[in-house]
Amino acid sequence: MLRTAAWVEGWVFTLSSLVCLAIAGDTPGYVLAIGLPLYAIVLGGYLMIGRLPGMLWVAITTFAALSLSYLLGSVVAEHPPLLSALLLLSGGGIGALAIVLQGSLPGRFYLALAFLLNLVAALPSLTSEEAVQALTIFIVGWSVNVMVGIWITDSVRRARGRIARLGTAHQAERRASELEAQRRQSARLLHDTVLATLTLLAHSGRGADPDALRVQASDDAVLLRQLRLGETPTPRSSGTYNLRTDELAPVAQSIKALQQRFKRRGLDVHWHGSGGDIILPPAVRSAFLLSLGECLENVRRHAQVDQADVTITQDAGGVRAMVTDSGVGFETDGVESGRLGIAESVVARIRDVGGNARIFSAPGAGTTVVLEVPR
Repeated sequence: MLRTAAWVEGWVFTLSSLVCLAIAGDTPGYVLAIGLPLYAIVLGGYLMIGRLPGMLWVAITTFAALSLSYLLGSVVAEHPPLLSALLLLSGGGIGALAIVLQGSLPGRFYLALAFLLNLVAALPSLTSEEAVQALTIFIVGWSVNVMVGIWITDSVRRARGRIARLGTAHQAERRASELEAQRRQSARLLHDTVLATLTLLAHSGRGADPDALRVQASDDAVLLRQLRLGETPTPRSSGTYNLRTDELAPVAQSIKALQQRFKRRGLDVHWHGSGGDIILPPAVRSAFLLSLGECLENVRRHAQVDQADVTITQDAGGVRAMVTDSGVGFETDGVESGRLGIAESVVARIRDVGGNARIFSAPGAGTTVVLEVPR
């Protein structure tokens, strides 16, 4: 930004000086012959200063501008119209270098030396009145450029500080989101595993096979140990409550496993629809099966029936599961917000993978849950 500002201001004042030279009239030929190439070097130098870092083009521009200032100053006594060209060049054309030089101690020394050389080059041939005018313009012009450089430097520093604070805030927000997502994941796992087991035990295991209950309790103990030690269960979600790592079973096979598991608990699940295997991304597959299992668990616990129907359909866009029972039903608007079974283990879990969950129920009319997930 500093180099660009110096380039723009240097061009504006140098071109203005060149215009004054062109319209002054009766300018000696040798002044034009020497001055025009120097103007070209100054303009080219500022162009390179705006594009490249370093002091090389600063030095070239300074030398060419001081030479031009000396040239104009040496003839201004005989050609007063050239005074405007001299003042524009020395006050703003050379002064624009202050924008890039004020930021460092060596740059300030260089700037002070260039200012003194500019006075030596421009003032000797001027009358006392013209010299006072020129000196005032030089001091004001160079001072303004120094202040512009300081303002730009401070603005960039403050902008970088704000960007850094925004980055820190973003990282904190991301960490908080990750912690919240992990908390919700842990709550879902606990709800789908440990709380389900405790519910069975609270009812003396009615409707559940004793061996299956012991296996489930053992797997739940593994889950609790992993969560207590701050570990991530492997796999992170478990449709069959088996927390040991193994290859993913096909979706159809996993659904059959759900049928068998709930049959041991006293709930007959009738599977309809797609008979072929269903291909889903791992995260979507896991959310789909876990939500489906939670829907069946809700039927077993609350519907007061011993059977449910699951209809699976699929197309190019995704997979749909409809879980239906003819149980007691409930008021969907009356579900407490703290109940994780519907809000987290079904609706939120499906939405987290880009799907949708809809629940239709009324007292005495049974319940239908539609789960839709993308491929």
